[in-house]
Amino acid sequence: MTNFIENQKWRYATKKFDANKKVSASDLETLKEAIQLSTSSYGLQLYKVFIIENPEVRAQLQPVSWGQSQIVDASHLLVFANIVDVKENDIDAYVQNIADTRGLSVEDLKGYSDFMKSKIVPLPVEQKAVWTSKQTYLALGNLLNAAAELKIDVTPMEGFEPEKYNEILGLNALGLNASLVAAVGYRHEEDATQHYAKVRKPKQELFTTI
Repeated sequence: MTNFIENQKWRYATKKFDANKKVSASDLETLKEAIQLSTSSYGLQLYKVFIIENPEVRAQLQPVSWGQSQIVDASHLLVFANIVDVKENDIDAYVQNIADTRGLSVEDLKGYSDFMKSKIVPLPVEQKAVWTSKQTYLALGNLLNAAAELKIDVTPMEGFEPEKYNEILGLNALGLNASLVAAVGYRHEEDATQHYAKVRKPKQELFTTI
């Protein structure tokens, strides 16, 4: 746990990445597995993660990301896209995965399946979209923690135009919406932000015991 806390003190939202340093394929796989293992409501994982390596695509995304340099300079750019309108087939696919993984029949899981459908499918689309977008932040947390352990920098980013991302990446046709972006790579030695003292609320202000 000591290492975990020290890693959290080490990480920060990198403002300037070293464009010449790339995350290795093995480390990228570790980060992907960390995201894959993230918690999510019901375990449904109602999102997809796009790993943008193509420099031309990233050049298109930069102007609709407030011109931020991390978009093009980071080793990799991850776009978390939530499913906008959860339907029965999304739940059916999850239930089938449970059955396959645990050696069960789909019929064995019918009660759980029907319960999820009754709670999720009837919701207004807007409410479903908000809920699924929140799930991407849970996955982001795992990415941040795993990356810090590997001494890889991650900058979570909400400063972008989702509708433009959806257009450039063709997400609308997939029933997806860009909910958040994470630039992944290595801090540039010229990024002065890395030397700033970390500013957080004191524990006595942040926590209340009842």
